[in-house]
Amino acid sequence: MWDTIYINANLATMAEDNGYGAIKNSAIAVKDGTIAWIGRQEDVPENAAKTTHDAAGQWITPGLIDCHTHLIWGGSRAKEFEMRLNGATYEEISRAGGGIVSTVKATREASEDELFNAALPRLKNLMREGVTGVEIKSGYGLDTDNEAKMLRVATRLRDETGMRVQRTFLGAHALPPEYKDKPDEYIDLVCDEMMPAIHSEELIDAVDGFCEGIGFTAAQTERVFKKAQELSLPVKLHAEQLSNQGGTALTAKYNGLSADHLEYLDEDGVKAMADSGTIAVLLPGAFYFLRETQVPPIDLLRKHKVPIAIATDLNPGSSPAHSLLLMMNMACTFFRMTPEEALAGVTRNAAKALGFDDCGMIKEGMKANFVLWDIESPADLSYRFGFNPCVEIVRNGMKNTL
Repeated sequence: MWDTIYINANLATMAEDNGYGAIKNSAIAVKDGTIAWIGRQEDVPENAAKTTHDAAGQWITPGLIDCHTHLIWGGSRAKEFEMRLNGATYEEISRAGGGIVSTVKATREASEDELFNAALPRLKNLMREGVTGVEIKSGYGLDTDNEAKMLRVATRLRDETGMRVQRTFLGAHALPPEYKDKPDEYIDLVCDEMMPAIHSEELIDAVDGFCEGIGFTAAQTERVFKKAQELSLPVKLHAEQLSNQGGTALTAKYNGLSADHLEYLDEDGVKAMADSGTIAVLLPGAFYFLRETQVPPIDLLRKHKVPIAIATDLNPGSSPAHSLLLMMNMACTFFRMTPEEALAGVTRNAAKALGFDDCGMIKEGMKANFVLWDIESPADLSYRFGFNPCVEIVRNGMKNTL
């Protein structure tokens, strides 16, 4: 006997190579936290589950996954937003000591409790929109103690909310003030001290970096990747956001989970991703907030069949975006993705970008992470913005309450 069955539903299964994978007038059964059966309403056996829920024609999709966030930080960057509107560029603010470094100062000064209390409402806001899995990066500590502090907060968020969380070490995010003009020495610290020490605390699930003119070179990034490889940790990268530094091809060389941003990615980089299975993670919130004009190479990604994921890039400086649903609309509007591609980008492909192979689709044997929506079609999730049609969230087979 199944634990629960949802009847009178319309399913968008997001099964591979099958569009929305829509099954109308259907049902979904759960047992022991996994999807035990899906099928037509007319094929539901009598008295097959302990509990029956009537979905009343609502649509059910896989739980959404936000596969790129910087959700934990101290302080505010609203002043820099004002500076940009008065003419300063993101790069100018960064070189002047603002940007990421200003958040580093505030994050270092904050206690674990203060960071947790600030981050929890951000996470809960995503959860209310049907997000059942999230990646959380460090990168605002930039020394061993403070990077570990951030990842302990990410662990606490995971444990206290029950959310599926990937904890990503982003020590190679920016140069801290004490290492100004000494990037190679800082990378020594990242590789020789920070990563081994924090990994020994079992706080790291993946490793990221920022390969860019205002970040780190491809050679410096590769040193981080080699260390991650020694520690058996998967890698990903902020790549080709402001210029083409070859970071995406480097990520593919190390069979990276994802390369993210990608506005300046060329066809050689796209081919490298296709060969390695690396996912393209697009971040329309940053594109919008920084008023970028260089659009990621969507047609090339389609041509070479590189799966595309979408994420909020939630952070205080370049994408203070707290809505994954809004990112779906932006991906369609700015990048000309289809609603079907957008939904795949926050379910199936987002799961791949985190290396999760047990969620992202409604399929027998997958985790029972799904969402009920009061919508007429799955396209509504990309079409409307500023509106949350989420009715119910099921995570690990249990109704999620906030």
